Amino acid sequence: MTQPERIDFLINYLLNEKDELKSINIPPEDAEKKRLLRSLMNIRPPRTVSEEFLEVQDAYLQEELKGKGVVSVSDLSPVQPGIYLWQGDITRLSADAIVNAANSAMLGCFVPCHGCIDNAIHSAAGVELRLECARIMEKQKAEEPAGRAKITKAYNLPCRYVLHTVGPIIYSEVTQKDCRLLSDCYRSCLELADKQRLKSIAFCCISTGEFHFPNREAAEIAIQTVREFQEEHESCPEVVFNVFKDQDYEIYRRLLE
Repeated sequence: MTQPERIDFLINYLLNEKDELKSINIPPEDAEKKRLLRSLMNIRPPRTVSEEFLEVQDAYLQEELKGKGVVSVSDLSPVQPGIYLWQGDITRLSADAIVNAANSAMLGCFVPCHGCIDNAIHSAAGVELRLECARIMEKQKAEEPAGRAKITKAYNLPCRYVLHTVGPIIYSEVTQKDCRLLSDCYRSCLELADKQRLKSIAFCCISTGEFHFPNREAAEIAIQTVREFQEEHESCPEVVFNVFKDQDYEIYRRLLE
C-alpha cells in the first residue's frame, strides 16, 4: 500500500466510525488530507480499533517520521555535563523518553490540529497512545493532579517512552505554589526516568504557552530542578531541554551559559 493509499484508507475508516462524519468530503490536496486525518485522530475518543487500521496507521506514521527525519541525543553536543539544549520538533527526537505537557484529563488534546505539544505528541504517536492513557485514567478514577508523572509507550514516536506531566496553570500572578508544582513536574519525571533506568530524557517547556507560566521563570525553575537532581543522583539520566520557539532558545542558552 502506498502512502496516498494509506491516508485514504485511514480517513475513510475514521469517517465511517460516526454517521455525522460520513458527509465530509475528502479533499484532493495532500496537505488538506493530512490536516483532515490529524483532525479526525484528534477528536476520536479512546475506543477499540481494528488491527488493520493500526497496521496501516503505523506504516503511515513511520513513513511520515522518515520524511521529517530523526534526531538522536547522541548527535547533540552538551552545553553542560549531562545537559543538552536542542531547538526543534520533539516528535523527531530519539531519546529514551520525551516529556509531554498534558492536561488533567491525560487523554491528549481533542482540539483538531491544535498547536500544543500534547496534540503534536499524540498525533505523531497514533491512536494507541490515547488508548493507553485512557486505561491508566480509568484505573486511577480521578483527574491527574499537577506535579506528578505517568509513563506510557511511545508507539510511532522515535523515543522509547513518553512521560506525561500536568503543570500548573497561571491565571494571574505566579505564586510560590505554582513554582513548587512546576519544579515537582521536572523532579517527578526525573524520578520516574531514574526508576526505569532510562539514560536520556527530553523536556519540553512545561506550563508555558497555553498554561501561561512566564517563559524565563519557568526555564529558571527547570534548570535549577535538573541541576539539583543531578547533584543528588549519580545515575541521573542525561537531560535535553527541548525548545521550539526562538524566544525560549535564547532564554535557555543564556541561562545555561
